[in-house]
Amino acid sequence: MTSRVQSPKDFWTGLIYLAVGAGVIVIGRNYSVGTASRMGPGYFPLALAGLLIIFGVVAVVRSFLVPGEPIARFAWKPLILVLIGTTLFGALVGTLGLVAALLALVLTSAAASEKFAFDWRAALGLVALIAFCSLVFVKGLGVPMPLFGPWLEPLLGSGIAG
Repeated sequence: MTSRVQSPKDFWTGLIYLAVGAGVIVIGRNYSVGTASRMGPGYFPLALAGLLIIFGVVAVVRSFLVPGEPIARFAWKPLILVLIGTTLFGALVGTLGLVAALLALVLTSAAASEKFAFDWRAALGLVALIAFCSLVFVKGLGVPMPLFGPWLEPLLGSGIAG
């Protein structure tokens, strides 16, 4: 019996999207959704889960209709580096602050790419990203996370830490 899947990469990607979307719906089923003007804690996860499910269905259907790439060798190094970067962000944001946590996240995750080179353009982009996130999330939206955490306060002075 031959497989009708013409694009295994699209097929398995779609199944992963469907599984993650369904998992988010199951986990968040007890969260209050609210309305578009007064969003509850379940609104955003539910919206993202819905989008993931739509993309998953599209990818699975596409895998049967459009020839595509076979599944390549699994890239362990990028996966591990991105997971380490995400973990570092979560571990550092409370102690060193958003600036240091973003620095660790971006540099570690960027090392996952074979094409990454740290030059002046990359440094400028990193500074712009950190400034943008600091302005939007901490100053604009009021997300309660320090720009510079308590571990850095003795070095920077307490006035800049918030």
